[in-house]
Amino acid sequence: MGIKKFDDISEIEKIIARAMVCHIGLADGDQPYVVPVCFGYERGKLYFHSRLGGRKIDIINRNPRVCFEMAIDLEFTRAETPCDCSMKYRSVIGFGKAHILDDEEKSHGLNIIMNHYNKGDFAFEKTSLATVNVIRIDITRITGKQIQD
Repeated sequence: MGIKKFDDISEIEKIIARAMVCHIGLADGDQPYVVPVCFGYERGKLYFHSRLGGRKIDIINRNPRVCFEMAIDLEFTRAETPCDCSMKYRSVIGFGKAHILDDEEKSHGLNIIMNHYNKGDFAFEKTSLATVNVIRIDITRITGKQIQD
């Protein structure tokens, strides 16, 4: 089983483009908190949305430093002995700082998220924008990993 680590942004962005879920890691005091989110990516920034309140938002307000992970091409490989079983995948892990966006930036962030899953130009009513938070993560460090035969 070969392990390849890389920091080539074009390879990393190929993984991000195919990932369906991003796991956001937050630090709630001395307690870790990880949550899966729908997301979008644009030039070194991740976007995700959240309801106005809740644990995620409370934690980000106290500590905006985050970690995130996403993986694609997951394949479990069986073997005769349990210790020889393995998992093939390609993944991205990164770190950054989260910012809760103001009303003017929310629409842009939501368009980035929507375009990750469904290409188009979307319009959001002010009443809808008022019911959600949009969070941008400015990525400070990001790496990729591939485990293969």
